[in-house]
Amino acid sequence: MTQGRTGDRRRGIRRPRVAAGALATFLVLGLATAGCDEAAPQPAPPGPSGSTKPPTPTTLTFGVWGAKEEVAAYEDLVETYNAEADGTEVELVTWPSHEAFSAAIRGVDGIEASEVPDLYLVSRGDLAGLQEAGANQPLLELLDERGVDFSDDYARGALLAFSADSELQCMPYGISPMVIYYNTDLIDFERMAQQGLPVPEDDLHEEWTFEQFTAAAQFATRPRRGTRGVHIDATLAGLSPFVYSGGGKIFDDDENPTSLALSEDDSREALTRTLDLLRDASLTLTDDQMVHATGVEWFKRGKLGMVAGFRELTPELRRVEGLEFDVMPMPTLDDDATVGDITGLCVSPDAPSIAKAADFLVYVVSQESVARVAAEGYLAPASLPVAVSEDFLQPTQQPAHAGVFTYSIRSMVVPPLLDDWPALERAVAESLSDLLTVTVPDIEALTTQIDEESRAVLDPELASPSPTDGESG
Repeated sequence: MTQGRTGDRRRGIRRPRVAAGALATFLVLGLATAGCDEAAPQPAPPGPSGSTKPPTPTTLTFGVWGAKEEVAAYEDLVETYNAEADGTEVELVTWPSHEAFSAAIRGVDGIEASEVPDLYLVSRGDLAGLQEAGANQPLLELLDERGVDFSDDYARGALLAFSADSELQCMPYGISPMVIYYNTDLIDFERMAQQGLPVPEDDLHEEWTFEQFTAAAQFATRPRRGTRGVHIDATLAGLSPFVYSGGGKIFDDDENPTSLALSEDDSREALTRTLDLLRDASLTLTDDQMVHATGVEWFKRGKLGMVAGFRELTPELRRVEGLEFDVMPMPTLDDDATVGDITGLCVSPDAPSIAKAADFLVYVVSQESVARVAAEGYLAPASLPVAVSEDFLQPTQQPAHAGVFTYSIRSMVVPPLLDDWPALERAVAESLSDLLTVTVPDIEALTTQIDEESRAVLDPELASPSPTDGESG
């Protein structure tokens, strides 16, 4: 990691968020009115000879993470900007993954936290902590001053995902819905149709039912070849699309949750329907297989018909010789639904020049710049014009139906802002695993237990105390 400057991290109090509808209205009106009361900029004072002083060069840091190919695209952007910008020099700060970035910024294992870069890439799950630390500069006025009109170029959900306190806190950059990757050698819809099996109704890959999804898993399972039909991770992220699609919900409140809501009737019913497939030992990976490799690794070996994933998985699969794959949306139980990974670009309030940092932000989110990064295959762009361009769709490469990523954005459910999503996943991991692995699970008892375990993270003051030795759970 390239180290940035040392500086104090600002902290503040996070204010309550407004309702989504009101915020959307505010965002539109805010762009029309921001900056109306600004005083006209004053020219720089003349030097001793009466001439205007040249601008003092400003150094900005730009923090990103990603695979080496994606980081190389960011390096190209920085080099181009530095060659053309007057009085600004941008330095790239990189991490190999979001986890590495998060650990560096937060500070772990007694290591002092690194300074937040002047402009930096974040996951939507980072937003609550960044706001609380006062580490991001609201953007509405800055974008309006630079004539940036994003109302038509970005999905409403992406804008709302990075909005809080009646402000756009960070600029949406990537929005990657969870989809189903499937092996086209193991799952052939034409052959399935010839055998009278349920298949998607058209070749657009825009939707399919849970019944068709189940039939595909059965078709891909071939004991003689040692292949299995499907694997879904036993995590909140993995199971959420099925719960939402079946009419359930994950949290007890969409704004300020105090508990998960898997024990509610609709959620439990959706889980029960889903587990009929995901617990079928004849169609899914065995415990022994999961000990030796992940679901993605079995998929890359050609031994698994379907696995859930995001756009960043695409280049990894493209590198596997002989692997033929495509994508479908998450299957529909009742309504279309999925979850996703959303990233944004934030400006630090401690940047040496907020104005120059905003100028660089506008350059990075321009269609040309976003297309350059998207061409590497990892980024699913939040910019809608780029999302429908050949830079992203890449029609000569797998998957053939890359438009599924863009189409699925409309059915994404954006979760509440949480201070620590990984902590929530850890708190309920064992019980979620039991849902998929215990021979005869008591779904009612397990979902109740999962909701209770979640309170230790979401509402620790009201969480039930842990049972002492000798007491039953």
